[in-house]
Amino acid sequence: MIHKVRNDVSGGEAAPELHEWTVASALIEGPEGLLLVENLRHNGLTDWTPPGGVIELREGESILAGLTREVEEETGLRVTEWDGPLYEVTTMAPAMGWLMRVEVHRAVSYEGALRIGEDPDGIVIGAAWGDVDACEIRLEGGHPWVREPLVDWLRPDVVEASTYRYRLDGSGMHDAVVERLA
Repeated sequence: MIHKVRNDVSGGEAAPELHEWTVASALIEGPEGLLLVENLRHNGLTDWTPPGGVIELREGESILAGLTREVEEETGLRVTEWDGPLYEVTTMAPAMGWLMRVEVHRAVSYEGALRIGEDPDGIVIGAAWGDVDACEIRLEGGHPWVREPLVDWLRPDVVEASTYRYRLDGSGMHDAVVERLA
């Protein structure tokens, strides 16, 4: 996957039929740092992300209710208070036919003990708390639309954006060219 940055905010023309979905992510801080989960993908590879997932905006379910459910399913932790969204990410892959919108929220308070292995989707296979450096190492090689905004948020010396926009060009993730749109 190639990654580049450009200043064109238009992002080009989108394909007429895009599968759109909403994702929410949780930034959960504990005494040992930020919590990341290890995900097993369909291609057999793993990556690290904050806990969360696709929110099925069921009738009457808010993004925060869906995020609370996702976090509890993946980690066993029940978030009782949220702050955010801290930042938002939009990633478009017109040739692959998808558009993903992500809201990232910070857990102000939570209860329970971290437990892995009960994710009904079977994606989360591990979890680890880590300081800034440990998180950056785990995020290496991950998708730029996850890594860059999160690293900005972790680094107090970086002025973070409130929105991040990305475009993927290519027929699949194996040959995608990723552009960050300013």
